[in-house]
Amino acid sequence: MTKKSVVAESRDIQLAIEMINLGARLQLLESETWLSRERLLNLYKELKGVSPPKGLLPFSVDWFITWQPNIHASFFMGIYKYLLAQAQISGIEAILKAYKLYLEQMGPGPGEEPVLSLTRAWTLVRFFSSKMLTSAHCGACGGAFVVNPLEVRSKYICGLCHMPSRAGKTRKAREEADHAVAAGLV
Repeated sequence: MTKKSVVAESRDIQLAIEMINLGARLQLLESETWLSRERLLNLYKELKGVSPPKGLLPFSVDWFITWQPNIHASFFMGIYKYLLAQAQISGIEAILKAYKLYLEQMGPGPGEEPVLSLTRAWTLVRFFSSKMLTSAHCGACGGAFVVNPLEVRSKYICGLCHMPSRAGKTRKAREEADHAVAAGLV
């Protein structure tokens, strides 16, 4: 029987609390800590007041390639790669620090969810390390963006330099525009 360290368990609990507060799913918690599933469930319920969401983690690289998620994923990966190179941190610590910086800059408005969740950010890092995704530089702006490694990228143009025609035409944007017209603001 292996001897459990109280200090190591305390670190895992602190890490789990931080990840739960940032919106981590149970599978991510199980993967990054040594705490039992039962302990993580109790911790999640204590912090959030509800059971953790059920279901599988996202596993498609396609989500990261679509227009808006690509911009957010690319921004996050830029921060993450910078921290790996300059801050001498790695693993979940680098993901958490990069995610907090991402939220500071690209965080959602009041009552909204961030485009890139912590679980998706963690999955993105795993996709990069397994070479299921990579980055390419935009031929127009020079920024590094998340791309599928199997796509031809000789003249890649990012979604910011070449926005899709329906960009920003969400239901919420239409409703806000309708309210502005009705209020006589436009």
